[in-house]
Amino acid sequence: MTGVKSDSISEKTTERSVLRFFSPLIATMYAKDDWGNLEEYGEEVFPAELCSYETEILKRIAEENLEEEGDRGLAVYLDDPKLEEKIYSMKPTVEVWRGELWGVLEVESLNQLSEREIEAVKEYWEGQESDGWGEGFEQRGIKIPEGELYVSFWNSGDEFFLTTEEGLKGEEQEPVVQKGGIVFGAL
Repeated sequence: MTGVKSDSISEKTTERSVLRFFSPLIATMYAKDDWGNLEEYGEEVFPAELCSYETEILKRIAEENLEEEGDRGLAVYLDDPKLEEKIYSMKPTVEVWRGELWGVLEVESLNQLSEREIEAVKEYWEGQESDGWGEGFEQRGIKIPEGELYVSFWNSGDEFFLTTEEGLKGEEQEPVVQKGGIVFGAL
């Protein structure tokens, strides 16, 4: 019976929070030639065009995440003890916003992250986008009817940035707190 009481106390004192980081995607498509082989040179696919491939990209992300990280996603690779203790999961995904497909990192934590912790997560995610998870992801083609699509969550150009959902969308996304966790309403 003590375990039940303890669980109730932890539910009241610990609140799950989700913070989302957005970055622009870039992609290259290698079309099939008349013989079904991939063309030698790829063609840039803009974020608005990527929306039509959202399902295929999400499927590839799910396959990538199942291989090694499990439920915690990229949080298993954190090397900051304070963040390791506070962050439950970090999972890449994509989302359509204003007619374009965006790269997203969903971070689920126990209680809200401080500004210092948010900056540490942004720095960690940018490293994962450029050299870690993202580098591996962008090197594996996504099969589409027209050929293969290569999607990158990061690029070295001036147009790259990483921001919170609030920073991108210009309005605070208020979570709805419910017993047992947080549920986000329609955005």
